[in-house]
Amino acid sequence: MVLSGPVARYAERVHGLVGGGHHVASPLGAWLLLALVAPAATGAARAEMEEALGTDAGRAADTAHTLLSAPHPLVASASALWERAAAEGLAGWRATLPASTATGPLPDQPTLDAWARERTLGLIERFPLTVSPETVLILATALATRVSWADPFQVASGHELGRGAWAGRLRHALRTPWHGHQCWIAATGRAGDVAVHAARARSEAVDGREAGMLVVSVAAEPDVPAADVLATAYEVAGEATTSRPGGPAGRRSLYDLPLGETALWTLREEPTRTYGGREERFSAVLPCWSAESRHDLTDRAFGFGAAARALGELMGMPALRYEAAQAATARYGRYGFEAAAVTAFAAATGLPPEGVARIAELRFGHPYAVVAVTTDTRDGLPAGPWHGLPVYSAWVAEPSELPEADLANPPTSF
Repeated sequence: MVLSGPVARYAERVHGLVGGGHHVASPLGAWLLLALVAPAATGAARAEMEEALGTDAGRAADTAHTLLSAPHPLVASASALWERAAAEGLAGWRATLPASTATGPLPDQPTLDAWARERTLGLIERFPLTVSPETVLILATALATRVSWADPFQVASGHELGRGAWAGRLRHALRTPWHGHQCWIAATGRAGDVAVHAARARSEAVDGREAGMLVVSVAAEPDVPAADVLATAYEVAGEATTSRPGGPAGRRSLYDLPLGETALWTLREEPTRTYGGREERFSAVLPCWSAESRHDLTDRAFGFGAAARALGELMGMPALRYEAAQAATARYGRYGFEAAAVTAFAAATGLPPEGVARIAELRFGHPYAVVAVTTDTRDGLPAGPWHGLPVYSAWVAEPSELPEADLANPPTSF
C-alpha cells in the first residue's frame, strides 16, 4: 500500500483543525494509532474509521503492523496497549496488534511519562493523557527522530531572510552550503509558485540498502492560507523523493520568471562562463526553529470516536467515553533535525461499585513439581492423540541463577 496519499489527507484534517498558529504534529503517529484499532470495528464505526483513514480497515492495519514491526532506521517507533483488566472481548483484536506492541496493566502517571521519554529519545517529557480511576485502557504510539545533516548549513545574517517580518527579528539564519542541499521553485495548484528547500540527513546502510531522510521546507506567498501550503508541502515532499529527468514535478525554470525581488526570492543575472550557454543556480536562507505542541484529537473527524464505539462493543461497554491527544516536538538547526510525537487514545467508563479484592502472589520457594503436557485442538476441542499427553516432568529441588545474558531486554540469547 502507498501510504503517502492517505496520510496526506489525514494530515490535512489534523493541521486544518489545529489552525495556522506555530505548531508541530505527526499526522502519521495519529493515523497509525487509528489503524491499530481498525480491525476491531464493524458496521457504521468501521465505515467512519475507514473514511478517516482513507483506506479499508484491513489494509490500514496491515500497513501499521508492517511499519511498527520493521521501523525505519532513522525513525524510532513504539506502540503500547495498557488495560485495567485483560477484557476477554478484546482477545481477538489484541491478537492483531504487532508483536512489538507492549502490553500490560494500566500504569501510573509517572510510568506513562517515563514511557514517553524512553520511546522518544528524551524529546517528549510527558505523556499526553492522564490516567484516572475510570480509565479502562490506553493505546499509544510513539515516533522519534534525531538526525544530522549530511551537509550542515552555513551561518548567515538574519537580514538575509529578505523583506519578511523575521528579517528584523533574527540576528542569524541558516544558509545552504556550497553543495548537498536541493533548492527549486515549483508551480503548484493550491499554493501557486512556491520556494522549496530540501536538506538530506546523513544516511545509514542497512542490509545492503541506504536508509535516509529528506526534510523539505515549502514557502508560498504570505496571503496563501496555511492549510493550502501544508497540503502542497506534502505533495512536494513526496515528489522530492522521486528521481526523474529534469527534477521534481512542477519545477520552474529561472528563465521563465521575471528578474527582481519578491516575498519568496530575489532573482538576478550575472555574467559567467558555462558550456551550455546559460545555467541556473540556487541557494536558500532559512531560520532555525523549534516547536512544542499538544493536540486534542477528540474531534469526530479524527476517527477516535468510532474507535471507542468499536472497542466498547467488544467489551460489552457501548457507552465508553474517550480521549485522544498528541504531544509533539521538533527542532531544526544548523547541524540537524530532531522530532518526536506520542499519540494516545484512552477509553473510560464510570467507576464500578466499591467492593473488596483479594490478591494472591504465589511463591515457589521450596521444591516443587513440573509437568509438560501437549495440546492438539480444533475449535477448542481435542483433535488428536497428543492432546493432554504429559511429555516431560520434573521435580525442582535445586534452583539456578538467572544467566547474565538473560538480563538484557530482549535477552541476547536463549
